[in-house]
Amino acid sequence: MEPIEIPIDGVLDLHTFNPKEVKPLLYDYIAACREKKILSLRIIHGKGTGVLKKRVQGILKAHPDVLFFTDAPPQAGGWGATLVELEKI
Repeated sequence: MEPIEIPIDGVLDLHTFNPKEVKPLLYDYIAACREKKILSLRIIHGKGTGVLKKRVQGILKAHPDVLFFTDAPPQAGGWGATLVELEKI
């Protein structure tokens, strides 16, 4: 399969990705954001049943570069997105 190019702008929409791809994708995306000095991220996982949200937040909890994360406010996706702050470089 051909690699998918995604913009490195601090917003990652997971709707088009397979759940098995989420962990390596998040790690790569966080690394790419840090490289561009983007430390505030919004990860869009959707509302659905909450399974993907739990997976995303579990990955973020264990990631060494994540300072904290929280549900997005309603205007930024509510509980269908997670806001992430990364450690300063």
